[in-house]
Amino acid sequence: MSERLSLQDVLRDYGVPLIKLGVKASEEETLKLRERLMAIRNVSQAKEQGYLEVACTFYIDVHDIDRYLSGELPDLAEIYAFPEDVKSYKEE
Repeated sequence: MSERLSLQDVLRDYGVPLIKLGVKASEEETLKLRERLMAIRNVSQAKEQGYLEVACTFYIDVHDIDRYLSGELPDLAEIYAFPEDVKSYKEE
């Protein structure tokens, strides 16, 4: 099971975020993703857990999907970015 930080936890541990990005999906898309993640667990006889990894690295597991589908969570994941996360790139 993944651990989701509340906004209060984020504020306490990291300070005020510059932005919060929410991840949403349709019920059909979410169920398809859940099916794929469960297949990994079933094929490995529960020795492995399926999760979705995105380049910014956050995890969505079956527990998150179930909580999202039941309405317990407003979105599948939240990504917080802080001022120190903003970088500049100088083109040469």
